[in-house]
Amino acid sequence: MTQDAAQPLTHHLIELRTRLMWVFGAMIIGTCLCFFFVEPLYGFLVTPLADAMHDGDSQRLIYTGLTEAFFTYMKVAFFAGIFITFPILLLQVWMFLAPGLYENEKRAFLPFMVATPILFFLGGAVVYYVVLPMAWPFFLSFQTNASETALPIQLEARVSEYLDLIMTLIFAFGLCFQLPVLLTLMGKAGLVSADWLASKRKYALIITFILAAFLTPPDVISQILLAVPIMALYELSIFLIRHASKPNKNGPSQDLSETPE
Repeated sequence: MTQDAAQPLTHHLIELRTRLMWVFGAMIIGTCLCFFFVEPLYGFLVTPLADAMHDGDSQRLIYTGLTEAFFTYMKVAFFAGIFITFPILLLQVWMFLAPGLYENEKRAFLPFMVATPILFFLGGAVVYYVVLPMAWPFFLSFQTNASETALPIQLEARVSEYLDLIMTLIFAFGLCFQLPVLLTLMGKAGLVSADWLASKRKYALIITFILAAFLTPPDVISQILLAVPIMALYELSIFLIRHASKPNKNGPSQDLSETPE
């Protein structure tokens, strides 16, 4: 009896290991492919800073260690490899969970699996096309020349620090944009309700601005540019939970903890 019960668990662990190997393999292949295009990728990531600079600025990024530029290129390739293979990770998660779900549960969860990469890429796009073009001019405005101060203040940014900041912001925004997926799933599981979320809106607003202060550069514009979309996604989550709960009014909802025979 114990052996019969242990066999399915062993099978699931083997399947999980196989799917994780597929994910890691896809990320490694994606990283290797991106390394061949690392210079265009690097150029794409530094374009917002280059566009914000004026003719009198330094117009360059520096590195202070012999291996810093090489490892920065490696990090760019790894970052891009993870970014483009993120849908493969979600696909493997879906293929692992789908056999244990009922058909109605599959129909319920599939839209969330589709929405997750879309929202993640949308969060990255907001950073690149909205936040950075407004944040970088603010920071570059602190530069001075010899006529303004005794010694000029010029930006000499390290390439590794700049790209680490860019990649951190993109991933942070991408994860924050998963809020509707997380809250709607919690609503379907009965952990939260639309009315409860609506009643906690003022606390959510405070937490959102605190989170934005940690994740964005220390200027008010960047914080608002992150906080406003998060609050919009919060309101979207309330709408989605209310919409998802309507079919359950005519009858009891199915226990998601059950598994098909």
